[in-house]
Amino acid sequence: MSKNRVIKGCGFHHVAIRAHDFEASVRFYTEALGFVERIRWGDEESRAVMLDTGDGNYIEIFSGGATDPKPEGSILHFALRADNCDSALNRARAAGATIIMESKDILIPSVPDPTPIRIAFCKGPDGEVIEFFESRTT
Repeated sequence: MSKNRVIKGCGFHHVAIRAHDFEASVRFYTEALGFVERIRWGDEESRAVMLDTGDGNYIEIFSGGATDPKPEGSILHFALRADNCDSALNRARAAGATIIMESKDILIPSVPDPTPIRIAFCKGPDGEVIEFFESRTT
């Protein structure tokens, strides 16, 4: 249960990375670190997977990463869980955040079942990309 008094239900949800060798990254996190695949979607260079770290938090891996050296790594964004994505985005907007994507509903065509979510993106003060992630029910 979240103790955040400003954004109800807030907590860490996932960190997203873009991998140049998708299957090697998935193997590393599942076989070496014990993460469990929860959902997978897409194909070839536009595929992705959500891996449960063991406590309901996730690593999200996207394919299509560059093989070039990455001085700051491969992290695309970090996601914060929210009971109300719109409210969280509005609080960030009011604090001066640059909005990258307004709140929208998405149905991830994932396996084993489609996953309904509502997400929004903004930039934090140092340019870090923040996703607000609201789980939805079907």
